[in-house]
Amino acid sequence: QVQLEESGGGLVQTGGSLRLSCIASGGILSIYSIYSMNWYRQAPGEERELVAGAPSAGPLFYADSVKYRFTISRDDPAKTVTLQMNSLTPEDTGIYYCHAVVFVNNEGARREFWGQGTQVTVSS
Repeated sequence: QVQLEESGGGLVQTGGSLRLSCIASGGILSIYSIYSMNWYRQAPGEERELVAGAPSAGPLFYADSVKYRFTISRDDPAKTVTLQMNSLTPEDTGIYYCHAVVFVNNEGARREFWGQGTQVTVSS
């Protein structure tokens, strides 16, 4: 199993910044690597959406709505992923979830894991 622990959410005014962090832990990580670490968010009444992704290979991904404002970074030795969020607007309000896809065997099978989520509220 893999546990994902998020931190850094909170209340901020429009135009402000927040930094979210997520650390992955679990015995399997001593054997197998993490394929990708990502941030999703779910606004009230909306479906969960991918905000930013950091695969082990390939380019970083950003949703159009957050490009040039959010920056995702990943530290593989520390098994952490952070999301720097700048120029926040009320539309960024929601619960932000850390998500990891982890290899679970030598054949390349992968499993998804989710954090509990951290609330981000941007006031107007």
